[in-house]
Amino acid sequence: MLKANKNKALRATHGTFAIVASRYNARYVDSMLGAAKSTLAKAGAKIRIVRVPGAYEIPVVATKLLRQSEDDEPLAAIICLGVILRGETVHAAHIGEAVTHALMRIQLDYQIPVIHEVLLLENEEQAKKRCLDKKHNRGTEAAQTALEMANILGSLGQDGE
Repeated sequence: MLKANKNKALRATHGTFAIVASRYNARYVDSMLGAAKSTLAKAGAKIRIVRVPGAYEIPVVATKLLRQSEDDEPLAAIICLGVILRGETVHAAHIGEAVTHALMRIQLDYQIPVIHEVLLLENEEQAKKRCLDKKHNRGTEAAQTALEMANILGSLGQDGE
């Protein structure tokens, strides 16, 4: 059963929150993006948004943003938003798996929260429920997770000190 979002009173304490969002399946991704932006704005976060053609392009942009942030203002977290709908071939599964592995590696390599909301869904009904329904919008959940993880990692200090 799909759980409804919980309203968490979280505050952004430092850094910029980047959102990398796919333009593919825009109806669904745009809804998640709006929900994520709203949640971050309510928390007082500074937000940077980068749009990419599809889900497969998200990891390279996330990596580039993290490399740039080493010289510029640090990133508190990156939220990755996309919707992949299964079709008649295994292509969607390959994309979903590649993105998942890449985002995990980026998160561990950079020790920055990389929130994975690149959804691999069976059908449009699932997409509508997870992206268009305010009670279940995964963009809200992604932003809440990003805020919470940024605060947790920030409290640990440099190199876990």
